[in-house]
Amino acid sequence: MYTNTALRRGLLAATAILGGYVGVWAEFFPAAFYSSFPGFGLHWIDIAGAFDEHLIRDVGSMYLALTAVSIAGVVARTATVGRVAGLGWVVFGVFHFGFHVTHLVGSTLDEVGAVVSLGVSALLGVALLFPLAPRTDHAT
Repeated sequence: MYTNTALRRGLLAATAILGGYVGVWAEFFPAAFYSSFPGFGLHWIDIAGAFDEHLIRDVGSMYLALTAVSIAGVVARTATVGRVAGLGWVVFGVFHFGFHVTHLVGSTLDEVGAVVSLGVSALLGVALLFPLAPRTDHAT
């Protein structure tokens, strides 16, 4: 088993913060998410199509699920849960990134912000896939 490390816990905490930010907003405040995401005066959702509360809440639920697995990885003694969380973030992140790279909308700042933030999200998942620490013989 690979032990959990401070670095892995930090990466998992970053994904949990990211997922919590998006997930809570989309799940519990879908209209505000639609009209104001990602915040800071930018608008990435309302410029891409009509409001769909069901779809936005589904996105929120998915981000909250990824957040839950990331938090489980933070508290786990071994790296396994964190590596599984990384796999989830990679699968979601790569497809999400791919869509946005091929469907750029908004100002240059919107486009760059979306591509960079989604790229970072996917790369956090990739980093979590790797061991980051030597194997130990300790039980999970």
